[in-house]
Amino acid sequence: MTRVIGVRFRSAGKIYFFSPGKYEIKKGDHVIVETARGVEYGTVVGEPRDIEDEEVIKPLKTVLRTASTKDDEQERSNREKEKEAFRICLEKIKKHNLDMKLIDAEYTFDNNKILFYFTADGRIDFRELVKDLASVFKTRIELRQIGVRDETKIIGGYGICGRPLCCHSYLSDFVPVSIKMAKEQSLSLNPTKISGVCGRLMCCLKNEEDVYEELNRKMPGIGDFCKAKDGLEGEVSSVNILRQTLKILVEVDDEKEVHEYKLEDIEFFKKKQKKKNNGKKSAQEAEEMKELEALEKIEKQEGKSKLGDN
Repeated sequence: MTRVIGVRFRSAGKIYFFSPGKYEIKKGDHVIVETARGVEYGTVVGEPRDIEDEEVIKPLKTVLRTASTKDDEQERSNREKEKEAFRICLEKIKKHNLDMKLIDAEYTFDNNKILFYFTADGRIDFRELVKDLASVFKTRIELRQIGVRDETKIIGGYGICGRPLCCHSYLSDFVPVSIKMAKEQSLSLNPTKISGVCGRLMCCLKNEEDVYEELNRKMPGIGDFCKAKDGLEGEVSSVNILRQTLKILVEVDDEKEVHEYKLEDIEFFKKKQKKKNNGKKSAQEAEEMKELEALEKIEKQEGKSKLGDN
């Protein structure tokens, strides 16, 4: 077993393990650690704990020190300098007439490097821009192109649920999201209704996917033939996955009626035979599916987050 603490370097960023060494560290403390980018200032997000040796990525670095008042001041100073760096970079981008959108500027703790995050439709030749920025700041400059999901994660905002965006508030990693998840949850396949602020499929579709998959295994589908314990039988017209109830179109005294049953009140059901569409899908539905498949393809191509790793 190895004693570790979890450290974050940005809001809702990835958690990295470090050894607490000789220091008594608790959740919420600020620490100074050495990373691939140099010396960094991070926040401890969990109490020290023991984990299996195979879970540790070698080499496990030790905390250099707990942050002092001077370190806290330097961190605040860096945040202020980032605002000025952002403003200057915007001016330089305009001067060089580059088709790119600047998203954020970030100083490393030791001021050894400034990172500028941007989005663009294609590849950008920013070599002259880097030279110009280096002459102004007299330090190493790195420009990093990120995707629209990373852009939204940095900027933040509110989702259609009215809550702060998951990616900005707590989601440290982006998980693959597919159209299948929306289908499992009986959601509208209209891209505008299941896409987030970033224009990609909503990350929260993944949150309850396992629950919906488990519940759907037990439920009949719309169009399936069912027989209830009261002897009535008919075709399923709608289902409520979370409540585990379904409505069946039954025939009573030569009239069609819709009766609602709990799943446990169904004796058996028979799946309907799948029929070919014969081109009856509306043009709107076809267009929506085409758009959703394009979104899914883009997500697979973009892959993991492109924000700087420490």
